[in-house]
Amino acid sequence: MNNSMICMLLLAAASLSLDTGHLPETAPALPSDTLHLPEGLEATVWAASPMLFNPTNMDIDHKGRIWVTEAVNYRDFNNHAAGKLRHPAGDRIMILEDTDHDGKADRSKVFVEDTLLRSPLGIAVIGNKVIVSCSPSVIVYTDEDGDDRPDKREIFLTGFGGLDHDHGLHAFTAGPDGRFYFNTGNAGPHKVTDKAGWHLRSGSLYTGGTPYNTTNEPGLKSDDGRVWTGGLALRIRPDGTSLSVVGHNFRNAYELALDSYGNMWQNDNDDQVVTCRTTWLMEGGNAGYFSNDGSRFWQADHRPGQSNFTAHWHQEDPGVIPAGDNTGAGAPTGIVVYESDALGPQFAGMLLSADAGRNVIFGYHTTPQGAGYAMSRFNFATSVTASTEDYKWDAQETDERKWFRPSDVAVGPDGAIYIADWYDPIVGGHAMHDSTGIGRIYRIAPKDHPLTVPAIDFQHTAGQIQALLSPAVNVRYSGFALLQAKGAAVLPEVTALLDSPHPYHRARAIWLLAQLGNQGIQKTATLLTHPDNIVRITAFRALKAVSADILPYARQLVNDTAAAVRREVAIALRDVPFAQSKPLILTLIAGYDGQDRWYLEALGMAADGKAAQIYPLLLAKYGYNPLLWDNRMANLVWRLHPPAAVAALEKRAGSRQLKPDQQKAAMTALAFITSKRANQAMTRLTLQKDTVIKATATWWLQFRQSNDWAAYKPVKDTLQNDSQLASKIKALRDKMLNNTLSVASRQAAATSLAKDSSGGKMLIQMAISKQLPESLIPTIGNSIFSNPDQSVRVLAGDYFKKPGVAKTYAISQLSKMKGYADNGKKVFTAVCASCHKAAAQGNDVGPELTRIRTKFDKNGLLDAIVNPNAAIVFGYEPWLITTRQGNTVYGFLQSDGKNVVLKDIAGKRIIIPAADITSRKKTGTLMPDPATLHLTEQQLTDVTAYLMSLNEE
Repeated sequence: MNNSMICMLLLAAASLSLDTGHLPETAPALPSDTLHLPEGLEATVWAASPMLFNPTNMDIDHKGRIWVTEAVNYRDFNNHAAGKLRHPAGDRIMILEDTDHDGKADRSKVFVEDTLLRSPLGIAVIGNKVIVSCSPSVIVYTDEDGDDRPDKREIFLTGFGGLDHDHGLHAFTAGPDGRFYFNTGNAGPHKVTDKAGWHLRSGSLYTGGTPYNTTNEPGLKSDDGRVWTGGLALRIRPDGTSLSVVGHNFRNAYELALDSYGNMWQNDNDDQVVTCRTTWLMEGGNAGYFSNDGSRFWQADHRPGQSNFTAHWHQEDPGVIPAGDNTGAGAPTGIVVYESDALGPQFAGMLLSADAGRNVIFGYHTTPQGAGYAMSRFNFATSVTASTEDYKWDAQETDERKWFRPSDVAVGPDGAIYIADWYDPIVGGHAMHDSTGIGRIYRIAPKDHPLTVPAIDFQHTAGQIQALLSPAVNVRYSGFALLQAKGAAVLPEVTALLDSPHPYHRARAIWLLAQLGNQGIQKTATLLTHPDNIVRITAFRALKAVSADILPYARQLVNDTAAAVRREVAIALRDVPFAQSKPLILTLIAGYDGQDRWYLEALGMAADGKAAQIYPLLLAKYGYNPLLWDNRMANLVWRLHPPAAVAALEKRAGSRQLKPDQQKAAMTALAFITSKRANQAMTRLTLQKDTVIKATATWWLQFRQSNDWAAYKPVKDTLQNDSQLASKIKALRDKMLNNTLSVASRQAAATSLAKDSSGGKMLIQMAISKQLPESLIPTIGNSIFSNPDQSVRVLAGDYFKKPGVAKTYAISQLSKMKGYADNGKKVFTAVCASCHKAAAQGNDVGPELTRIRTKFDKNGLLDAIVNPNAAIVFGYEPWLITTRQGNTVYGFLQSDGKNVVLKDIAGKRIIIPAADITSRKKTGTLMPDPATLHLTEQQLTDVTAYLMSLNEE
């Protein structure tokens, strides 16, 4: 018996032995069982623990059964408290079922428990295959005999980063084109080979979050010759070939949703607590989290005067798509498009986005706007309303309404909406506080009439059509695949769907027609003249998916009256050589109104790699005098920024004939040209008399010299290198370590080092590497907390004991105390504002706290303050770096490449040539233990009350 057979038997045995059968209802009635919904809808608890624990994702099969990925073993490295629920044999996939059809699950069974499953974040049930996303691999379990136990396990893809990390692989979903779509967060590098041998490579400078995510690489090229960065949206054929990137440069888009037209939607979470977003994803789009090559965090690129939202998503950078709706503070998770009218026609087409941080399922009504979409947001389902009473959290020890943490939202074949709830006091930061793993699934349906799961006969064409029309996304694929296999034989039935009153059913038919042979393709092509814009778009996309040559269809639509249709033509030209695409691109440019950012980005994709050839043609058509360019020409040059445009951009940037925003845009375009001429032009702009131009050009010049323009003027280490001082510090260190000297002499040397800024950093580095004599640690502790360098004082708390500080804080006691927001504001100003911003007060060193109460109740926030190392915010994990000159710096990593950029505790940018670095080590949080600050229990309670009182968007 081979190893794979033994493995399958073990998996099946685990499934059989852990089948829980019919379970009693033992989950407690919890305050947040109540969800606030639109009028006419009701929410019921469809399933709850012990039927499932810690649900991260779910899918719903054609029988209405819900399949759930559990993460009981989530972050064992950080969540290993005694008594915590664990599954030693690996995390599980559960099947939940309502066998008596009363609207509540009564049966739960384990499909598989597998050591390969450690905090799986995605599941798709497609026919008899269960696709599980669990970094580093996509695992396919096949149930060949229908007994709800896997008979085969296959590694479908592997090589993704993000083991046991929120920023890893996320769920697969079947697209209307018959291909699979999925995404992955930015915990790379992602080095993946599809089954045809095509290599994907994507990375960034981001590491951390888990002990396993220790290395990453920016600037990686895939086999298509492109640099894909950070988090990705991906597409692949069901056979594992034709892996391709359909969007990139996300932070951690948790899931990807497709509608029947082929539109892609996603959300993304942030480093702050104010800039999460939900957006339409244009195919091939750069979503703008990192710099283009992934070598810099957004904080490094944050330009003077930019809001956090603008900077966070690089919204003023050419080549970045619009960020969509700013949802503010939160932690976005699952997302889906509701394509049923079972809840009422007002909800058909609604986009649903789960936000675990905000305790809400956001609803969106999306409408076409130019080449993009307008999005109108509302609260579809939430455990906490916006009433005044709901904001009086400071008086409560806990607010269990905020423990509603929706991890996913899905649509069942009955048309009901289902919500997976990971019930926990906190969200994010690698931690969880509920050691029992409570989880629930809500069902949302109309109050006035029941919804039922239809029986589907997959053996016959009528049943396959029924499956294709299902409200459940992956059920639709089963019908699609079976009908596709029949080819032209089902043309009459599929063509008849084009007359359906349901627009989504018509769209699904279009995609399928294009895959039913030549007759189907011809029928699809006739729809390119349909009066409805979205039908023309869907037909073009469907033809592009099956055609080796898209140009005949592109020529037919290049003069279309709708910008959104022309946008699709532009996207399709990205990989078409300039000789063939030239007339089409110029026609598309002529249709640009000079305003539509989505359309401009689509033109940028069409011109990818062709900017140098297009620019002379633009000059000939729109004018050689850069001061007379209209918005269309100015924006095109900004987006394309070809090297040949340096002189023109310099002229626009320095001209008082133009408005300040026009000068600013020209300077930005100039800064994105990697050439010595661009560097020299920016240098000349720093000599301008206009103070605004001078200041902006100076910022760009200094900034670019640490990255894209480093080759033109080498950057010097911005750390002071005083050789005399270095010698003095070394002499004191040698004296401190000299065992032949008296204890008093050695203690005196240690004290001198502890009181000196450079000496203190040296001592901390020695403490990290365990090079300090134990006998001298108390002596150092007596002095190092009065060091003039704040970063030394903060970091010292991890290695030395502050004299007179033996205080511990009991959260249970603090939570019962009354806090006074007015006093808390004073505490914040005196203690916290040097690093944090709240309500426009303070500094942008650590995370902004204006909306922190949307993620925590009182207990959760108190715990975050008292135990700052327990759950560090992504992107705020500091580093200690030492250079060969003996300098040491401590701060947040901003950029990593030929030059390393840190932001220290005072907010100052420190640039260090990478070649000069001798050691780098990630350390604990920059936030000091409150005991070292001598904060009283009342002050802690007061500052918590102040932060919980803030409610600024």
